[in-house]
Amino acid sequence: MTETQGFSLADQLFNETSLGDLAAEYAAVVPGFHADEFHTEAMGGMAERGLLERLEWIADCVEKRLSPNFPEMAAQLEAAMPPPLDSTLTDDDFGRFIHAVPGILAVRHGLENHRERALDLLHRATRRFSMEFYIRPFLNRWPQETMARLLGWAEDENYHVRRLVSEGTRPKLPWAKKLTLDAMVPLPLLDRLHGDPTRYVTRSVANHLNDIAKIAPDAVVTCLIAWQAQAHQNPKELAWMTRQALRTLVKQGHSGALNLLGFRQDVDISCTLSLGDTQPHIGQSLSINAQLRSPTSLPILVDYILHFHRPNGRLGQKVFKLKQASLTANKPLILKKNHPLKGNATTFTLHPGPHRVDLQINGKILASTEFELRT
Repeated sequence: MTETQGFSLADQLFNETSLGDLAAEYAAVVPGFHADEFHTEAMGGMAERGLLERLEWIADCVEKRLSPNFPEMAAQLEAAMPPPLDSTLTDDDFGRFIHAVPGILAVRHGLENHRERALDLLHRATRRFSMEFYIRPFLNRWPQETMARLLGWAEDENYHVRRLVSEGTRPKLPWAKKLTLDAMVPLPLLDRLHGDPTRYVTRSVANHLNDIAKIAPDAVVTCLIAWQAQAHQNPKELAWMTRQALRTLVKQGHSGALNLLGFRQDVDISCTLSLGDTQPHIGQSLSINAQLRSPTSLPILVDYILHFHRPNGRLGQKVFKLKQASLTANKPLILKKNHPLKGNATTFTLHPGPHRVDLQINGKILASTEFELRT
């Protein structure tokens, strides 16, 4: 996790107030749980730990004050849970990170000998804070049994539980433990979830498909075509999900993905590409100018690909959006873009040397030009 200069997400999530709230929740239901003692100990270990490490540390501090017997511990964890998140909402209600503790302890103490009780605990806990990180060890250790539970949870009345079914099984979930499960195995779960009425769930389904697209792109296109035919989702929502699910494939120029979105590749498009300065300096902007024309009217998706120089001689590249538009027959479309050549970009570092810009239209590179980046 990266944090902007001057702002600490970890401090925002774990501080005197949030840990005081957590202490009060446990002290109210667990005999002998001294809130002040816990608060002092937990706060004392915050400074030297990062965000995820702080979660583990807080779980350490809670664990030593609970029963060592897991079924009893699970009951204590459930008793200390705050009310469930508002089930009338449909999005952007992630919960508080301090309520990840039940998930951590479910993995520590329930994974091997108390699988079903631990899964019950995760089912209740995810209605307060997403258990997407903590369902994954169970999928790795008990794939068939855990998948059977998830199949039932896909029909749960609570949308946080339904989202967990998709989010927890994502093959490339950020920051999460890697799954040993084949990426195709959860597809039946997504079949059930894609018609969900809540955006919180459908966004997860779309992101899940985008993960799969990096592994099995054609399977994702086939899946989306099937969902269109089934008509279980509102067409507008499914169109949004489709765009989200195919965003990586669109950048890669995948023909099936582009065709599904209505951007044909078997069309006649002529174009020119030029730069305002062929020797720009790091810290300046690169002026990109393009002109497109077609004998027929058609929708177009225009990206530009920056190929940048690295000191080891290898080229890196990154795709940027330029324009989604409609070409009018025999009428030129003029596009302009000032691309900042930041010297302190967080995603990649620019180095002086030869660079190239490609113009990609409906997934096909139709023009290229080069420039020399200077310090």
